[in-house]
Amino acid sequence: MIRSELVTRIAEMNPHLYERECEAVVNTILGTIAEALANGDRVEIRGFGAFSVKATRAWQGRNPRTGESVAVDEKKNVAFKTGKEMRQRLNPREPETPEEIVARMLKAS
Repeated sequence: MIRSELVTRIAEMNPHLYERECEAVVNTILGTIAEALANGDRVEIRGFGAFSVKATRAWQGRNPRTGESVAVDEKKNVAFKTGKEMRQRLNPREPETPEEIVARMLKAS
């Protein structure tokens, strides 16, 4: 899903709002997240996940075309860790087989 699809979907779910108002809300949320990450803060959205900034140290890279060594500066990257609810939605637990139910019941007793 891209940003415009998100705005359209929010507008469809909220017919009392204009699409430009929904776009302003999406832009404000994403801008606030980007600003917090730029300041080095961690952003957590319960049930969805957490964004954080990770630093990558400088290293000696290699130019693939010439094979020459190149110094690569340290960088900061955004890391995202999914929340528990999101992981459960992505990986729903499959129903237990009758054998697993019996094994669990025997183990409990």
